[in-house]
Amino acid sequence: MSAFRHAFAWWAFTAGRQVDGPAFLREMAAAGAQGVEMLPEALWPAARAAGLQIVTLTGHQPLEVGFNDRANHPALSEVVRRSIASAAAGGVEKVIVFSGNREGRGDEAAIAAMIEGLAPLAETASAAGVMLLLELLNSKVDHPDQHCDHTAWGARVVDGVNSPGLRLLYDAYHMQLMEGDLLRTLRAHLPLIGHIHTGGAPGRRDLDDRQEIHWPAVAGLLRHLGYDGWIGHEFIPRHDPEAALRQAMGHFAAAEA
Repeated sequence: MSAFRHAFAWWAFTAGRQVDGPAFLREMAAAGAQGVEMLPEALWPAARAAGLQIVTLTGHQPLEVGFNDRANHPALSEVVRRSIASAAAGGVEKVIVFSGNREGRGDEAAIAAMIEGLAPLAETASAAGVMLLLELLNSKVDHPDQHCDHTAWGARVVDGVNSPGLRLLYDAYHMQLMEGDLLRTLRAHLPLIGHIHTGGAPGRRDLDDRQEIHWPAVAGLLRHLGYDGWIGHEFIPRHDPEAALRQAMGHFAAAEA
């Protein structure tokens, strides 16, 4: 039996809004969130006080510079090791990493570079009780030229690293734009997936009838497959954030009924 845990992405749910951080965290917890993602470190104590788990942090920036280029490895590795240490000290479960832009690089060389750069970091993360997440991003709209833009590509990296310290962050919004076929892809790759993001496609808005992903089917499949990890809601609510979160979580609650 699956037991979904729900988090919300701080940047998305506060986009374009003036919020009182601690009060907003309490409100989202009251709406049913159990965790928060990519939260500014200054608000970590407030999240804990609200009973929220801090689930992810971004391991390095900018996203255009990543592990697909060996020349980036020394500097990026140092930054990610610091992120792993911060996560471990702060009780954050996962650290997100990125491929970087293609910039003309071939897939095979880039995958080999990714494996070489991430393998030692995955071991560091695992030893610290933290998981690295390689995020799948779309290169069509939001992240032009991003290399890790298809599930199969990211899966080859995770397979190559072969460590529980690295898994995929499967972002359904991004992958709907790039490849669709969400249900078959989730079924095929779920053992390599350590985290899931939601978002209405197109537009990254509410999980409602104004977008094209059939969320009840996604939720039902994940329940059937026994996924018990986090569902991270990374969409920008059109109106009230609490109501949008409750509506999104409803798809998953119905699957568990």
